[in-house]
Amino acid sequence: MTYEAMSLDVQHLLIQLGIRKCILVGHSMGGKTAMVLALQRPDLVERLISVDISPTSTTLISEFPAYISAMKSVNIPAGLSRSAARQLADSQLSSVVQDTQLRQFLLTNLVEVEGRYIWRVNLDAISHHFADIMSFPVFHKPYPGPALFLGGSKSPYISSKDYPEIQRLFPKADVQFIEGAGHIVHQDKFEEFITAVLNFLPSP
Repeated sequence: MTYEAMSLDVQHLLIQLGIRKCILVGHSMGGKTAMVLALQRPDLVERLISVDISPTSTTLISEFPAYISAMKSVNIPAGLSRSAARQLADSQLSSVVQDTQLRQFLLTNLVEVEGRYIWRVNLDAISHHFADIMSFPVFHKPYPGPALFLGGSKSPYISSKDYPEIQRLFPKADVQFIEGAGHIVHQDKFEEFITAVLNFLPSP
C-alpha cells in the first residue's frame, strides 16, 4: 500500500474507463496518490486538486494507529439493521475517536456483506504500510499543469512550511483555505468546497 502502487491503480482505472486525460481530485491519502500520479504521468492529468494535504511527510496524525486498532476491535452481531449497526459501531469507537464528525467519516466505510458488517478498507494493509502512508516519495521533475491545494483553515495539514515543496513540485499551484473547515473539508463546508473546485475548473 504505497503511493506508487495506488497511483498505478488509478492509471489502470483510467485505461479501463477509456479516459485519456482527467482532472484529478484527492483528499488526504487520496490527495497524495493524486499528486504522485500527476508527477509520474503528467500527460494523464489536466488539472490537480489536492484537498488538505501537501507533498511532504505527515507527522501530525500519530493518533491514526489508535483509530485503526479501535476499528479492528469493533464487534457487531449479525442480523442488525444498518442504522443499528452504525449506532453500535459509533458507540464502540467513541472512547478512542472522540470527534463526532471524524467518527461519522470512518463509519462510511462500514458495509454489510452476506449479513455481516465489516470494514471495506483493508485495516491490516494500512497498519502494515503506515510509514509509507505518512511519507511522500521523492520527485525531482515538477508537474507542469495547474494545481489547487485546498485546505481547511482549522486543519494543520497544509501550513506555510509546506509552501516551498509545493512550489518546487507544483510551480503552477494555488493554495487556498476554506474558513471554518477541518481536515474533512468537503464534509465540513460542502458548498464552499464545491464553489472553490468549480472556480478552479476551466471555463466550459
